[in-house]
Amino acid sequence: MSLPKSKVAAVQTAPVFLDPTATTDKACALIREAAQNGATLVAFPEVFIAGYPYWNWLVTPIEGSAWFERLYKSSISMNGPEVEALCATARETNCTVVIGCNERGGPGVGTIYNTNLIISDKGELIGRHRKLVPTWAEKLTWAYGDGSSLKVYDTSVGPLGTLACGENTNTLARFALLSQGELVHVANYIALPVAPESYNMAEAIRIRAAAHSFEGKLFTLVSCSTISEQIIVEMERINPKSRELLSRKSSAFSGIIGPDGSAIGSPLIDDEGIVYADIDLNNCIQPKQMHDITGSYNRFDIFNLTVNRASLSPTSFTDHTVPSGGDDPL
Repeated sequence: MSLPKSKVAAVQTAPVFLDPTATTDKACALIREAAQNGATLVAFPEVFIAGYPYWNWLVTPIEGSAWFERLYKSSISMNGPEVEALCATARETNCTVVIGCNERGGPGVGTIYNTNLIISDKGELIGRHRKLVPTWAEKLTWAYGDGSSLKVYDTSVGPLGTLACGENTNTLARFALLSQGELVHVANYIALPVAPESYNMAEAIRIRAAAHSFEGKLFTLVSCSTISEQIIVEMERINPKSRELLSRKSSAFSGIIGPDGSAIGSPLIDDEGIVYADIDLNNCIQPKQMHDITGSYNRFDIFNLTVNRASLSPTSFTDHTVPSGGDDPL
């Protein structure tokens, strides 16, 4: 038995704010760049297409309401041209791609999900994970996902799972992925310099990634967005203090973490770029002898986790059956 060895890439950059077409073009160019440098897995930030609702942190809900409409109109659907372009680029470059987006949900209008797309190196959309619980001010924007996307996907780089931002703090969500044999984890984030001053966002991201890798004896790719001048200028329109609030340092961390919880290579803090690393999943085996929390280092006679993976719907319809000989109502 031999497990895959791969070169992987974690992207740290900003979207073209609220422009899904331009951001998709940027993502496709970065996939090609990473592939030319030998990468076969490319991870992108949370809601990379096409931006994060920073206004939720900068103004009142009433003042930010018009921006919610802008975000909805710049969100994408699974059968839209943006996903088609990403799949075509993944197929062209033989790269597995994990990328965050704002997804328009239904029925009707006005529902947005914080979604991670998992695209195979064959150019197939093999998974869609909707963030289970929007964090703090994000509840003003995104609907809740359900357990149907708590899955690990069979990819050319190995068994892969993904969680967005704060849900990498959710121990049970992480364990649900580990229990399915996850060996490659993608944790994507947004730069959030508007958090309390005592909160070091970059360090918090690193701690969470290291904890998951060490506990699960796996590799974690962390991809975080950055704050562009475009985003700052847009937000200054609604809050003059936006430049000061959005320019704080240590708000973005991207890198690759090994099964011992240590970073492989040089992570990026705040700066834009792509982090590369060679990963060998065979290195996940020996550490399991010490702590195999989904196997020999657990007590399933004591602990039990039940995960509802049903896909939830707002309505369940039952068609009316007319008795024989009766009138069928209009």
